[in-house]
Amino acid sequence: MNASDLLKKVRQIEIKTRGLSNHIFAGEYNTAFKGKGMAFSEVRDYQNGDDVRLIDWNVTARYNSPFVKVFEEEREMTVMLIIDVSGSNNFGSNKNFKKELATEIGAVLAFSAIKNNDKVGVIFFSDIIEKFIPPKKGKKHILRIIREIISFKPSSKKTDLSVALEYFNSVISRRSICFILSDFISTSFKKPLQIASRKHDVVALKLIDKREEIIPNIGLVPIEDAESGKKIIIDTSSKFFINRLLEEKNKRNNKLKSLMNESSVDLINLYTGEDYVKPLINFFKKRSIKR
Repeated sequence: MNASDLLKKVRQIEIKTRGLSNHIFAGEYNTAFKGKGMAFSEVRDYQNGDDVRLIDWNVTARYNSPFVKVFEEEREMTVMLIIDVSGSNNFGSNKNFKKELATEIGAVLAFSAIKNNDKVGVIFFSDIIEKFIPPKKGKKHILRIIREIISFKPSSKKTDLSVALEYFNSVISRRSICFILSDFISTSFKKPLQIASRKHDVVALKLIDKREEIIPNIGLVPIEDAESGKKIIIDTSSKFFINRLLEEKNKRNNKLKSLMNESSVDLINLYTGEDYVKPLINFFKKRSIKR
């Protein structure tokens, strides 16, 4: 993709996702993810019933009259996008690849965050940390993130989510909202996920293509593992093979769901070629009710 094509693609993503974040997601995001800290706002005259522990003794001494500190909910937050750029995300059979789905969702979340005056940062990972973009504010910063998601070429095709989570836990000290965009086809990452969820608000966005779950009967089909490069031929007409495949898929899905529940992490399934607006809005609304 040359520079002209890249700019055109960035502009298309910006127009679509910024419109969604302005008209649909901004209010839902704002309500679902409120700052949990309390920040100093002002001082005012002491009134009967005020907590004496909030008296500002310096101001009180200066004016020879009692004043108390007033605090308000801290609105500004840090949003981190942990994006899987391994080989398996270059797969898609229904209009777009998982990578393109990640681009749009990442852009929507980023524009919603800056609308709320939050900082946004990104960690790109495969089985290594491919790139870290520190959290910042502003449209210019968001457009840089979108450019990177579209054009980024990882040095590895493999996946290890534990590496990404360990890095995230080490570089982001302040409590943040963390969105993990991945298909979660990875080795064990239970421990770093639970460490992250104890300190941060973690949301797992699982990117799925229908052909990973349902394979049509089209006879013998050669397939290649996007991460290992291993090639095999499968018989899609074999009921035994298809049933085994479904069993393994269900086993992986149930294991992932149990891990997320155990770790207090929200899990949202998002499919290529399908509307992601409704499931995200439903999630935001459920979060708002929980709060």
